[in-house]
Amino acid sequence: MGCLSVFYSNAICAVLLFSRTVAAEVRKQIAGQYGGSPQLLKNLSVGGNIPLTEAVEPVDFEEYLITHPPLIESGPLRDLIEFPPDDIKVLYTPRECRTLGQAVENDPHVRDCVRSYTEDWAVVNRKYHKLGTAFNPNTLDKQKERQRGLPKQVFESDELPDHSSYQDDQDDLKRRSMSIDDTPRGSWACSIFDLKNSQPDALLPHLLDRVPNEEIDHHNEDQRKSNRHRELFALHPALDEEEPIERHCVPDVPKEHFGQRLLVKCLSLKFEIEIEPIFASLALYDVKEKKKISENFYFDLNSEQTKAMLRPHIPSAAISTLARSAVFSITYPSQDVFLVIKLEKVLQQGDIGECAEPYMVFKESDAAKNKEKLEKLRSQSEQFCQRLGRYRMPFAWTAIHLMNIVNSAGKRKGSWSERRNSSIVGRRSLERTTSGDESCSLTSFRPATLTVTNFFKQEGDRLSDEDLYKFLADMRRPSSVLRRLRPITAQLKIDISPAPENPHYCLTPDLLQVKPYPDSRVRPTKEILEFPARDIYVPNTTYRNLLHVNPQSLNFANRQGSARNITVKVQFMNGEDPSNAMPVIFGKSSCAEYSKEAYTAVVYHNRSPDFHDEVKIKLPASLTDHHHILFTFYHVSCQQKQNTPLETPVGYTWIPMLQNGRLRTGHFCLPVSLEKPPQSYSVLSPDVPLPGMKWVDNHRGVFNVEVVAASAIHTQDQYLDKFFALVHALDEHMFPVRIGDMRIMENNLEAELKSSIAALNSSQLEPVVRFLHLLLDKLVLLMVRPPVIAGQIVNLGQASFEVMASIVNRLHKYLDTSQDMHGRNSLLSSYIHYVFRLPNMDPNSPSPVHYATMARSAVRPASLNLNRSRSLSNSNPDISGTPTSPDDEVRSIIGSKLFHEELALQWVVSSGSVREGALQQAWFFFELMVKSIIHHLYFTDRLQSPRKNRFPERFMDDITALVSTIAGDIDLELVERLNTSLAFFLNDLLSVMDRGFVFSLIKTYWKQVSTKLYALQNPTLESLRLDFLRIACSHEHYVTLNLPFSLLTPPASPSPSVSSATSQSSGFSTQVQDQKIANMFELSVPFREQHYLAGLVLTELAVILDPEADGMFGLHKKVISVVHNLLSSHDSDPRYADPEVKARVALLYLPLIGIVMETLPQLYDFTGMLIDFCTEEQEAEGNSMISQTVAMAIAGTSVPQMSRPSSFLLNPQATRQHGSFSAESSRSLLICLLWVLKNADEMVLQKWFTDLSVSQLNRLLDLLYLCVSCFEYKGKKAFERMNSLTFKKSKDMKAKLEEAILGSIGARQEMVRRSRGAFGSQENLRWRKDMTHWRQTSEKMDKTRAELEHEAIIDGNLATEANLIILDTLEIIVQTVSVTESKESILGGVLKVLLHSMACNQSALYLQHCFATQRALVSKFPELLFEEETEQCADLCLRLLRNCSSSISTIRAHASASLYLLMRQNFEIGNNFARVKMQVTMSLSSLVGTSQNFNEEFLRRSLKTILTYAEEDLELRETTFPDQVQDLVFNLHMILSDTVKMKEHQEDPEMLIDLMYRIAKGYQTSPDLRLTWLQNMAGKHSERNNHAEAAQCLVHSAALVAEYLSMLEDRKYLPVGCVTFQNISSNVLEESAVSDDVVSPDEEGICSGKYFTEAGLVGLLEQAAASFSMAGLYEAVNEVYKVLIPVHEANRDAKKLATIHGKLQEAFGKIVHQNGKRMFGTYFRVGFYGSKFGDLDEQEFVYKEPAITKLAEISHRLESFYGERFGEDQVEVIKDSNPVDKCKLDPNKAFIQITYVEPYFDTYEMKDRITYFDKNYNLRRFVYCTPFTLDGRAHGDLHEQFKRKTNLTTSHAFPYIKTRINIIHKEEIISTPIEVAIEDMQKKTQELAFATHQDPSDAKMLQMVLQGSVGTTVNQGPLEVAQVFLSEIPSDPKLYRHHNKLRLCFKDFTKRCEDALRKNKSLIGPDQKEYQRELERNYHRLKEALQPLINRKIPQLYKPVLQVNSHSRMSLRKLDV
Repeated sequence: MGCLSVFYSNAICAVLLFSRTVAAEVRKQIAGQYGGSPQLLKNLSVGGNIPLTEAVEPVDFEEYLITHPPLIESGPLRDLIEFPPDDIKVLYTPRECRTLGQAVENDPHVRDCVRSYTEDWAVVNRKYHKLGTAFNPNTLDKQKERQRGLPKQVFESDELPDHSSYQDDQDDLKRRSMSIDDTPRGSWACSIFDLKNSQPDALLPHLLDRVPNEEIDHHNEDQRKSNRHRELFALHPALDEEEPIERHCVPDVPKEHFGQRLLVKCLSLKFEIEIEPIFASLALYDVKEKKKISENFYFDLNSEQTKAMLRPHIPSAAISTLARSAVFSITYPSQDVFLVIKLEKVLQQGDIGECAEPYMVFKESDAAKNKEKLEKLRSQSEQFCQRLGRYRMPFAWTAIHLMNIVNSAGKRKGSWSERRNSSIVGRRSLERTTSGDESCSLTSFRPATLTVTNFFKQEGDRLSDEDLYKFLADMRRPSSVLRRLRPITAQLKIDISPAPENPHYCLTPDLLQVKPYPDSRVRPTKEILEFPARDIYVPNTTYRNLLHVNPQSLNFANRQGSARNITVKVQFMNGEDPSNAMPVIFGKSSCAEYSKEAYTAVVYHNRSPDFHDEVKIKLPASLTDHHHILFTFYHVSCQQKQNTPLETPVGYTWIPMLQNGRLRTGHFCLPVSLEKPPQSYSVLSPDVPLPGMKWVDNHRGVFNVEVVAASAIHTQDQYLDKFFALVHALDEHMFPVRIGDMRIMENNLEAELKSSIAALNSSQLEPVVRFLHLLLDKLVLLMVRPPVIAGQIVNLGQASFEVMASIVNRLHKYLDTSQDMHGRNSLLSSYIHYVFRLPNMDPNSPSPVHYATMARSAVRPASLNLNRSRSLSNSNPDISGTPTSPDDEVRSIIGSKLFHEELALQWVVSSGSVREGALQQAWFFFELMVKSIIHHLYFTDRLQSPRKNRFPERFMDDITALVSTIAGDIDLELVERLNTSLAFFLNDLLSVMDRGFVFSLIKTYWKQVSTKLYALQNPTLESLRLDFLRIACSHEHYVTLNLPFSLLTPPASPSPSVSSATSQSSGFSTQVQDQKIANMFELSVPFREQHYLAGLVLTELAVILDPEADGMFGLHKKVISVVHNLLSSHDSDPRYADPEVKARVALLYLPLIGIVMETLPQLYDFTGMLIDFCTEEQEAEGNSMISQTVAMAIAGTSVPQMSRPSSFLLNPQATRQHGSFSAESSRSLLICLLWVLKNADEMVLQKWFTDLSVSQLNRLLDLLYLCVSCFEYKGKKAFERMNSLTFKKSKDMKAKLEEAILGSIGARQEMVRRSRGAFGSQENLRWRKDMTHWRQTSEKMDKTRAELEHEAIIDGNLATEANLIILDTLEIIVQTVSVTESKESILGGVLKVLLHSMACNQSALYLQHCFATQRALVSKFPELLFEEETEQCADLCLRLLRNCSSSISTIRAHASASLYLLMRQNFEIGNNFARVKMQVTMSLSSLVGTSQNFNEEFLRRSLKTILTYAEEDLELRETTFPDQVQDLVFNLHMILSDTVKMKEHQEDPEMLIDLMYRIAKGYQTSPDLRLTWLQNMAGKHSERNNHAEAAQCLVHSAALVAEYLSMLEDRKYLPVGCVTFQNISSNVLEESAVSDDVVSPDEEGICSGKYFTEAGLVGLLEQAAASFSMAGLYEAVNEVYKVLIPVHEANRDAKKLATIHGKLQEAFGKIVHQNGKRMFGTYFRVGFYGSKFGDLDEQEFVYKEPAITKLAEISHRLESFYGERFGEDQVEVIKDSNPVDKCKLDPNKAFIQITYVEPYFDTYEMKDRITYFDKNYNLRRFVYCTPFTLDGRAHGDLHEQFKRKTNLTTSHAFPYIKTRINIIHKEEIISTPIEVAIEDMQKKTQELAFATHQDPSDAKMLQMVLQGSVGTTVNQGPLEVAQVFLSEIPSDPKLYRHHNKLRLCFKDFTKRCEDALRKNKSLIGPDQKEYQRELERNYHRLKEALQPLINRKIPQLYKPVLQVNSHSRMSLRKLDV
């Protein structure tokens, strides 16, 4: 196929030119046997399945509809079958006209222009287009509407009180009681009393009735299905996408261009004196561009009486000239724009300075003083007005810097919409606008009123614009020259504000009234024409034909005679007679609307004046050669002299308006004639030297004038002019044509025409854009109606097509700012959308009459068809008699073509740059073609005809060829645009062409891209194909296109042979039936053929999500959003609202279920996310003891008791490529899955489930399990918390960037992939918080309270609906099991999902349905829970209890009902319900131990409810059941009471652990519960980072398990019981099961927990090892593994052994590495005294605190803790360590005594306790010392200093399962002063020895010790000790020994000092020599002083007895030898 297309694209030009038949052949090959015999189709799929990567043959759509007539008569289902009849219409909408009244003229070009500006828009209306996915209402704005009226779901997590208030209750509780008065088990009586008095919840009706299961199911289903939310996607936040690629925005209506509009109102003008009329004009100037950017606005503010002075000259003023406000338009606002105000007055004698003098001299305030002078001035003025009233003179000017006003006025909030349209700005001008200039906006400033007080007088010689620019530039400088001038003081008040959208009473520059114009008598506002600073690219849409004539300067210096006060009279003439002056000159202010002449202002006595006048002329529509502008120059005599005329003509000149038929504009420098021009001068230019004429200055140019046209008639471009002229010549058939200086005869017209078409490329872009609509219309006309020239038909199709392509590309290139996201230029798209229509086909009509006129009447006139029949177009099959198109020759003779056919042909045969150009802008030609097709079908009434024969074969061939070659080009540069253009084209064709044919085109595209994709392996191609598909599928009748009614019958074949698809099936009884179901759920060939588009979408999904797919990672999000988008669009589509219809739609997506099941291992694991999101109170529940890893380690379990499982697969060991999808993509995919499950037909689903294998069903259950987590409600608090996470957007960008990079292959991709981990987004969870689903696209981060409420309501509804869908699906699965009576094994999975959903945060509504389903499940399969899924039974009990303590009564009512029934069912099966009893008790314990927000009051009510059920249960009244229930309930209540106490101590960690310890002890006889509480304790310790204690709890748990395991099974390698664990901790023996009341583990329900297994034991030990490791007790890790290794060795588990030895290596490595740096605990003795402490009073404990805790720290902690509890003034810390006498303490206060203690070892122990670890592990004895003197002081002199040593023994060894242990024994030893001295000296000697022998040696340390020993200044130093105790022999013989011992100590001490000195000498450098000497001197002094004392022995000690002893010792030694 690939090579075919290549051959084809190369050969195509030749082929098409030679023969059509070949083309048809090729087309057949390309279309791939499209529509061929059904047999062919069948053969394709016989070989088995066509792989997903290959395209299948689409169904022949039209054929299928004919052969499968619908079975349904009418209704919404029937509407799915075929497109509706009113699908497409062509509407003619009258275009809005801004103004009232428009001119219509006669010249053909003018007529065309005017038509082009007035005809209606021809718009194709696809009535249902807005229902396509492009306009999916699930975008934010629409979502809000659809979410109105959602019920608020009740969630317990939202109902919880705030943490703070909850805290206060806790504090009250604490203050109330501190004692644990009762034993841990409380008294039965009071507990039962509480229970009896509490209130039960409402009982559920009929709960205990015996009802058949079917009825229960039915009832549950009805309940579940009522009041459900219809649209799932309305609850799901829209995907955060940019503009969807399939959205084609409706282009803007072409309209007149305005820049930013400014309203200027002139309010008043007052001078110091008021003596004459003053006239003003306003205009805008751009200093930088040196350009006047608006025409003049003339106004005057003279009073009526002042105006009366001019009455003779100005008879009456037209209302249009009385305007005082104007609207200016500025397209390019900048800092350089000035508003310039110029004033003129009536001409008078004297120059400007003289005339201005009075205005500068007189002050208004002195009016009375100067009354006479003023009177004189006034009368002078009156004279001048009378005589010279028609002339003006320049007077004064000023300027306003516009941006200063705008900026100082300040921006105002909210602005009028920016009117500036980007399409006007070309690329070049854009660069200039933005460079340097801060952008200036005029649309949003506050209106300002300005008062201008200073005017500058005009200077006669500086009137030109050049001078003005200099002044303006100067004004901006601070040291302006103008400021030094003396101003004319006046007050001009003007208002400047942004112009309103539609101001009333407005006149256009042509003086047309703008709507609304309620009253013609009101003073108007004028719109002022803009002369933009730079080009503007906007097509003309209104008729305008204006000319501005600006006389600039005159040089009469060389003219003889008197010519000084010169004025120029300007007239517009249509002949040479004076009477031919036309009244087309616009009046200025307070005068007639139009006049025949205008005079320029006079500069007094200046022979070479500059002018600044602007004469505005309304051009006649049709100009002839006689039209010209005549200038007459006059000298005006100001003084009244005898016989001097008022004006004397002094010269003449003129400008002819047309030159060679084109309007003349621009700068002219004209010669001036001294006399009246001769006859017929007007056709010549004054430059021509006419004979006999006299000229000023020898015919030199002396008069400068500029003529500017603003015209929508004259193009002012020679190429365009020529083209239009030739086309009109053709229309008129008038030859020869004069164009410029050429006369074109008919015989060379063809060549001229072709060259003029080609020359259009040279025209300027601006006029091309201005006349764009007309130009394109003409080109279209030339294509479809080739002109007949000299009897020959001239085919201009190719030329027109080429130039069209090049114009379109030029626009695209230079106006690239005005494109939409598909690269469509807005000017072109609005041309197609509004303007383009098919020209009439009749070649004889004189001008193209559009259909507009005909189509307006509802009934089409008969003439229409006649008219067409003459043209014999192929569009009317009836005429030619045969359905095929008429023969080509006939048509070419008639010479009328159909535009779309011609366009396709030209495009196909184009080549080279033209083809490139057309491809660049393919969208344009495609859209033209589509609109042409629709027009054609609409006007020939064929939109209802069968699609098969709407178009001739050759047109179809051309389309096929086009699609094929373009698909082949999809890897060029312009690839993306081309790709989307093609997709939109095919989407459009689906509305009008043979749909099977279009499918085959899609297939062609598909194949070509596939071939390339697999050749190049470039994911970009895949991405393009997705875009293509997404656009193709955005068709509004997408569902119909997929034949939702085809039941996947095998493709229609002539013989009823068995379909190929079923032939593979495997001999089921209902073979065909089964296959059919499978086909519906798999991407089988029949499915892909018949649901063609849906098949493609799902195929893409399957292929891209395939984990094996290479390089597709970046496309996951994209492909998922395609599906998501389709489904959410169907969901909200009113046509599919009916459930039956929705079910049909869902059929198209059934394979999605399978695809998602396949992706399960790659989906994001939402189950782990929960910890992150639970609100603070819930966190504790998540952090329960058993960590995720251990849950995994405990093999074979699925849901650990309290924690969320870390993997939700049934087989956790399965290699889970953890989340290779992002959370967002996974969530989108899952919501799609839920939609299908919600809407699909239940029967169909059930049939399919029946076919699935057990493992597949289990996989589906895993998927549902994941869905539960994915859509879990986050809670209001989470929304509020998220609200503060402002960093979301930047993260988004990062993710998008990554995805973008991943889309394109290459090194960067690899890099990002690696950084993401092997399988994509294994991001850190914290970071991805933002990926979850409250990501709203709104940029605004801080949402209002109401918005947060709204989001929470939606999230609650989504969670509820999602879970109900899951529940529905579970019910269907359970039914499947009931029906097939096999596959019971999956019920466990069902239960698992149910339990998981109960564990999540659910709404009350969902929970009641969930419990109903659970009750039904248990009643159908009772043995399931009690025999097979015992694990789950435990879990169920826990979940039910959790909900029994809910704060919401309905949840409690349902949960207690479920719990009661559970017991009842268990009882019925085996007449006792030990298992449930056991599990419930355990559950309650673990609930109590871990949940902080647990409310016993609610649980008490549920317990009461259960009792009530038991009392009312008539059936079981006679059995033991009610009593057993009562027993259980009372027992639970006891646990509850214990719990209340724990709650009181929530804040006191030691007390809390003591309580838990006590409760656990109370369960000594029930191992399961003791284990639970040990777990709870471990959990609490872990939370507080007490890892050593947590490890001990786990070791105790393991020992407990070992005890019972050794009773249960005799395996040599298992531990014998707790004895085995002695080495880990001596405390473990308390776990031994030796007492009499030990239960035998064989009893039902005992030791059935999952820990009482070998795997459980291993899990506990592994975790203990982990905790020991975290605590740094690496030696203990070794001991734990000693127990574990035999187990693994017995199991030959090499992998585990490898891990263990690795861990051991690590542990020992750390011991070595951390030698000397390890720190364990610090110990303190704490005593509590005072009755406030309750049962802590007079208790003493040893507390273990973290290493390096200072005494002050623990003291502060306890003091502030108890201070908070009893009040700060009530608590005192006793500062000493002396024994406390309680009688002396204040009885109302609480006292705490804290002392630092050290571990104490006997000498014999030190042999074994060698390492630091040995000295800090297994500690039971501690010591502390207290110094005292006999008289009560703590410290005294050496001889009176005693010391008390206190030894403490604790009840257990540290570390234990608690951090404080009671002291059980205490002994005191008192040391006398001499003994104290001996200890001190021994210590000093030891220090010296250590410092000396340290390795490596430490000089500093050594010197410190030496200094302390031999330094002279050491007070109470060694010398003093010796002098006190050794100077005399003691009198008391008892002290002899001590004296001697001390003497020997000193001996040793001096020896050590000597060693130390010697060592120091070897270490020091030369700088310390002196210091060493000093030390040695001190030492010698010390030694001398000590010498006598040391050498004195006590004779009594050396008696003969001793010798005997020594002798015997000798003999002993000898004997030894």
